[in-house]
Amino acid sequence: MLYTLINPYSITEEVKKSRFVVNAAPIGSAEQASQFIEAISDLSATHNCWAWKLGQQYRFSDDGEPTSTAGRPILAAIEGQNCDQVVVVVTRYFGGIKLGTGGLMRAYGGSASHCLQQAALTPIILRLSCSVSCLYSEWPILENRLKEADAIIEEQTFDATGSHLRIALTADKIDELNTFIANLSRGREKLTVLQ
Repeated sequence: MLYTLINPYSITEEVKKSRFVVNAAPIGSAEQASQFIEAISDLSATHNCWAWKLGQQYRFSDDGEPTSTAGRPILAAIEGQNCDQVVVVVTRYFGGIKLGTGGLMRAYGGSASHCLQQAALTPIILRLSCSVSCLYSEWPILENRLKEADAIIEEQTFDATGSHLRIALTADKIDELNTFIANLSRGREKLTVLQ
């Protein structure tokens, strides 16, 4: 199961006199990740290294640290904590002692991991988008059933024949709801899973 943060979270750690300030937040888009990174980065700091993951999309930056010593370990920490839809920024204030590549990887990855371990997380419920239509007379009955199935109505339009919906629901509810819709409409309608 994958998790995301409930709220933004921050911790500070010190490694050989360098201060690592870790800020993590939930995201819903690459644009939100970029906005968070820009807002949280401290231009007076030595480095603002970051990583984010959103489904199959991910990005990371070493921000001047040696290649693959900061961004990739932060991303590995996100994946190691089974997190998704998360951005993590680790801001380093150099303390005068060089850490070496192994030390940098441990410091960035470890501090990001500690932040995610301490943050309040919530499971990500994956939902599939589906479409369905119904007659006006069927809508109150279908609406109640959608609530019972914990479906989210993403879009609803009306025309002369009735209601047309795009809903999101968990995969385990699709077959049961499809049977219900077929029975309600006497085989006229079915739930269509969208790409």
